[in-house]
Amino acid sequence: MKVLVTGISGALGRVVATKLAERGNDVVGIDVRPWYHPPEGVKVIQADIRKRPAEDVFRTQRPEALIHMATVTHLTHRSRDRFRINLGGTQAVFDHCATYGFKHAVFVGRHTYYGATAESALYHTEAEPPMAVHSFPELSDLVAADLYAGSALWRYPGIDTAVLRMCYTLGPLRQGTLSTFIRGPRVPGILGFDPLFHFMHDYDAAQAVVLAFEARLRGVYNVCGPPPVPLSVIVRETGRTLVALPEFVFRPLLGRFGLPRLPPGALEHVKYPIVIDASAFKKRTGFVPEFDEDATMQAFRVA
Repeated sequence: MKVLVTGISGALGRVVATKLAERGNDVVGIDVRPWYHPPEGVKVIQADIRKRPAEDVFRTQRPEALIHMATVTHLTHRSRDRFRINLGGTQAVFDHCATYGFKHAVFVGRHTYYGATAESALYHTEAEPPMAVHSFPELSDLVAADLYAGSALWRYPGIDTAVLRMCYTLGPLRQGTLSTFIRGPRVPGILGFDPLFHFMHDYDAAQAVVLAFEARLRGVYNVCGPPPVPLSVIVRETGRTLVALPEFVFRPLLGRFGLPRLPPGALEHVKYPIVIDASAFKKRTGFVPEFDEDATMQAFRVA
């Protein structure tokens, strides 16, 4: 099958594209970043997904399926243009899918959609609303993109659309929100709080995306790997030092003394967990993570 992958030049996008090609698919990718030597069976076109050259790829290449990974997070992209990339880009690619007769689309979203609050249930199901808009305004663009992708289920009923809300990734690629948060030698925490963090190995995340494509899923699915782990354990097992700060001095010290820069809304994510129930995805795809939590943390530590 001919598959279009947006955001293909990202670390996870490259692994997904390689896996798709190894399984006999013809892969075409769009990204503003170059990928100079892609493997055989993968073609990369450098373009902005919001612009006309990207639409020309849909029109001329005529793929049958889309895997949309061209979204960015608050930690890796602080530009005000982030909202246009996430929501505008998602709107553009789904409209092109409808125009050019795509049969299947996979949107790779994030479990932070649910938000971290003191009132939340421990395990979030796909039916829950996006509380992240209230607790973490900087995530509003990703929530909007998720909701727009989900609306394709009724706006474009001819396209089998799957929305994946994936937990944090961790491992040798050293990319993503959690990897960025714990990248430095010191990791900040809130004194008196030790939230659970749900994460999965980079390669397991790529495998989950490929399985969602192959199963031709339709609907919204949480995706996770091994059981969640407390922040203190993650910090210790990855060779970092946890700096537990009183809440009133947490924000002023961020970005100083080796601590990461975080937006104001991230405070709730350092206090409360976001843990998801992925039983529906595992039932539909048979997904079983290859790497447990210990192997995943060790892979990040030695990378």
